[in-house]
Amino acid sequence: MIVTDIVEFDKKRKKVYIDGEFAFVLYSGELRDYDIKKDKEITSENYESIISELLPKRATKRAMNLLLKKDYTEKKLRDKLAEGLYPEESIDAAIEYVKSYHYLDDERFARDYITYHMSLRSKNRIIQDLIGKGINKDVIVPIIEELYSEEDSDVEQEQIKKLLEKKHYDPDMEYKDKQKIMAFLLRRGYSMDSVRRAMDS
Repeated sequence: MIVTDIVEFDKKRKKVYIDGEFAFVLYSGELRDYDIKKDKEITSENYESIISELLPKRATKRAMNLLLKKDYTEKKLRDKLAEGLYPEESIDAAIEYVKSYHYLDDERFARDYITYHMSLRSKNRIIQDLIGKGINKDVIVPIIEELYSEEDSDVEQEQIKKLLEKKHYDPDMEYKDKQKIMAFLLRRGYSMDSVRRAMDS
């Protein structure tokens, strides 16, 4: 395995290419520690140590630091670590570690997100938001059904009625004005059935 190139990644780190392919990112001090120089061979021991020990530890530490600042879904955390050019194996190791301690938990993330937004957004909008964050629909739907069933009133109907008041809806208004309000509510993710029910009542 020959180090074919070493390119600056940022002020402290360098991208290392082995046999013409990008391999990993290391700090300048680590290049010295592992005796990595351009056009020189890297020993299999050093390569193994970097891939199996150094980078998984660093990726795990990075994942922990990110989760300290805010909650992530698994997909978003993977994307964030990929931005740091960690190898796939290191990202997998980091994800496995934080999941084992429940620092990363898509189900908990979905539950918190739904609880916080259910009084403000339509079910469909919440589902789309969470899918956009990389959470599987099979995880989202049972939580949505459970949380909405615990509510005393029809949450979506209450929301639509408030929005109708805000838009000064009147059952006797002109048809084209009704259509505009209906379109506004449909864009927010409410179903036609829910909108009609609220307008009729």
